[in-house]
Amino acid sequence: MAEAVGRPMDRIDGRAKITGAARYAVEHQPARLAHAALVMSTIARGRIVELDTREAERTAGVVAVLSHHNAARLPAARKMASNPATRELQLLQDDRVLYANQPIAVVVADTPEAADEGAQLVRAHYAVEPAEVSLERRREQAFTPQHAARPDQKPDSGHGDAEAGLQQAEVRIEQTYLTPAETHNPMEPHGTVAVWEGPERLTLYDATQGIFGDRERVAGLLGLRAENVRVISSYLGGGFGSKGPTWSHVVLAAMAARHVKRPVKLALARPQMFGPIGYRAPTRQTVALGARRDGTLTAVRHDTIAQTSSFDEFMEPCGMAARMLYACPNIATTHRLVRGDVGTPSYMRAPGWAPGTFALECAMDELAVALGMDPLQLRIKNHADSDPETGRPWSSKGLLECYRLGARRFGWSGRPSAPRSLHDGSTLIGWGLATSVYPAHRTASAARVRLQADGRVIVEAGTQDLGTGTYTVMTQIAADALGVPVSRVTMRLGDTQLPKTPVSGGSQTVASTGSAVHDAARSLREMLVGLALVDQRSPLCGAAPEAVVVEDGRMSLRDTPARGESFEALLARHGRQEVEANAEARPGPEHDQWAMYAFGAQFAEVRVDADLGTIRVSRMVGAFEAGRIVNAKTARSQLIGGMVWGIGLALHERTVMDERLGRPVNNNLAEYHVPVNADVPAIDIAWVDGNDPLVSAIGAKGIGEIGITGAGAAIANAVFHATGRRVRTLPITPDTLL
Repeated sequence: MAEAVGRPMDRIDGRAKITGAARYAVEHQPARLAHAALVMSTIARGRIVELDTREAERTAGVVAVLSHHNAARLPAARKMASNPATRELQLLQDDRVLYANQPIAVVVADTPEAADEGAQLVRAHYAVEPAEVSLERRREQAFTPQHAARPDQKPDSGHGDAEAGLQQAEVRIEQTYLTPAETHNPMEPHGTVAVWEGPERLTLYDATQGIFGDRERVAGLLGLRAENVRVISSYLGGGFGSKGPTWSHVVLAAMAARHVKRPVKLALARPQMFGPIGYRAPTRQTVALGARRDGTLTAVRHDTIAQTSSFDEFMEPCGMAARMLYACPNIATTHRLVRGDVGTPSYMRAPGWAPGTFALECAMDELAVALGMDPLQLRIKNHADSDPETGRPWSSKGLLECYRLGARRFGWSGRPSAPRSLHDGSTLIGWGLATSVYPAHRTASAARVRLQADGRVIVEAGTQDLGTGTYTVMTQIAADALGVPVSRVTMRLGDTQLPKTPVSGGSQTVASTGSAVHDAARSLREMLVGLALVDQRSPLCGAAPEAVVVEDGRMSLRDTPARGESFEALLARHGRQEVEANAEARPGPEHDQWAMYAFGAQFAEVRVDADLGTIRVSRMVGAFEAGRIVNAKTARSQLIGGMVWGIGLALHERTVMDERLGRPVNNNLAEYHVPVNADVPAIDIAWVDGNDPLVSAIGAKGIGEIGITGAGAAIANAVFHATGRRVRTLPITPDTLL
């Protein structure tokens, strides 16, 4: 039986999705379902003087209107938690307006049309207060984060003396790079169906990346025992970080359902996603690099100012890559926050690392130009053989091979060094590169594997499938670990009644939950083999455990394959309808002894119209090292997806605010630009074969986010090579080149 892990296996859930059998959160239809619509604030700061709900309440089909006048009191609703993953929510507890598009009322009706009509008829009158949504105008008020950083993301870090290293440098550059606010726009907007069973038991069908975090947060806010809250998330239409935390609408759906004593569905409209469910914070990053004439780095300094809300903290950790990516004796990074009258920012694909690698990798390109050195050679020259920040050895690192592999596939050796050297008529052609990097995260996770009498295998873990292929890769992992064909394995996930797993974020699902699935399947395999070895009726009785192999659901002796029996025969003889094994996999001491990262190299070609300034990405190559690749097909899809988002980061995405009103003005997909098919070239993906057992039992690192890191910088560097103009503010648009 050939190994399933590593094969380009088709998605198991693919047929269910294309036939409509897959049920997303808001497609659940419990009996007596009511529909809710949010009323959003139209100002950025102030108080609600009057909320006139009379006309809405008279609308046919409207059941109730919840506001700060009649919503249940929740004492914990405004408490800021020290956990940076927990957001302070707006749950109709008072008359304060903290940002535009804040939920200020919920209309519940018999139909979605009646709910929407009622929401439009709610009239809010405000006492408007001056608001500020600009990061730049509040730069002088920047402060050090107190609650926003995880333990591995301290605001400031350093070793050596960065200022002395800059003074000693023979060549030095210092530049500031600006990235805008970006708003999540997954195909599936956020939505929740809330169903109460009596006053103390609640089921939520929620579009969430973290069902267990959802359960804990909702239970805490509503005063319930966590075990009395069940969260189900069978399928997601994308999340990209936005569906990691629990947001206000989830709790509001539960509050509304309790109020009207009926199940309630609350689905966000696209414009309602601009503000209350997080976004990537705008950043101002200043990077200074010093080097000797031969390119050896003497100093790296990376200072970040990012925006957070007026009432909460979230830090965009842009300086993380600068701490560890290149060998340098003197490195210093800082992070500061500026408050704004905006919703709280949150995780977006490769939080911190995507905008951070844009700034760092563009600065490396600028240093290469100042040195008259090939940008690839500069990076190879400063390759770090161990983690510069901690001094730890790498668990594995194939970055040099990624550079060689990517450069060969792209044809980098044919790149002329001078900008504006490549032409196709009036089209300027540029080539750029950047390094990709993202941490190899892993968190404690549990799983259960059950073998049934007919040979079918049920794998259970309460994780989520964002569309990344979790159903499929967990099936592959379980099949190999147990020794059965993938056709016999069924994966069940997305339910808090299943074994506990972490949030599907931080590129950790395969390393975390995959390890638990692997361990549970191996445990079951050992249990079955052990049972056969002591069973006098078994052909394997008395054999040594190491002499037994398991293939295709059959145990046999390695040297005598004919001597063996199937799992089904063993269970039938013992009268067992089912056997199961559980496992909890958690990181060990190796995570404090080794530096664990995935790496990559990205190369981009752009074509710029010399007269119009229009930019097209015409070619991209990405070469990555991420340990063992579990599914070649879904892995390629994930890496392409990240690189496509890198195109959006570099050339398209920006949430534009009306700074007078503090409101987003492009809160729809017609005006919030994301890459479409015409913007995406052929993308060549390659990876270095690897296996990192220090990161996870299956040797895999995460790949969900590394594809976007470095992609924006590679494109920006290619634009400079094409035009000779260095644009340090994203997105790069034609007006910045003319």
